[in-house]
Amino acid sequence: MQLNTLKPADGARKERVRVGRGIGSGLGKTAGRGHKGSYARTGKGKIKAGFEGGQMPLQRRLPKVGFRSRIKADTAEVLLYKLAMIDADVVDLAVLRAAKLVPSTAKYAKIVKKGEIDRKVVLKGIAVTAGARAAIEAAGGSVEE
Repeated sequence: MQLNTLKPADGARKERVRVGRGIGSGLGKTAGRGHKGSYARTGKGKIKAGFEGGQMPLQRRLPKVGFRSRIKADTAEVLLYKLAMIDADVVDLAVLRAAKLVPSTAKYAKIVKKGEIDRKVVLKGIAVTAGARAAIEAAGGSVEE
């Protein structure tokens, strides 16, 4: 085998179809594009995603549904029993970040009632569910908004 004798395998490379080269070629006159329409025009072959030929597109026919709160996406949940693991008596977002209970990207935190807490903690600037608030206050702690 020599470099000057190398060639691709049979059928690996197709010859390009030459369109618009007369009636005898079978692809003359309209060059396989048919008559009129957007595909027959130059530069108009591509249409926008979702375009349905002038009919009202599906994404506009369907009603608008739902809403995603950005606050919810930025809020980290902290389980109640994990508060007992923190040494600090006053707990705020910075303390939760230092204890690695919330990610550093979280802008808000919310305490959710799961498990029990048996020591007094004071929460500052942290949202609390009704059940978690009752449990914290029963243990002698308080929640400051």
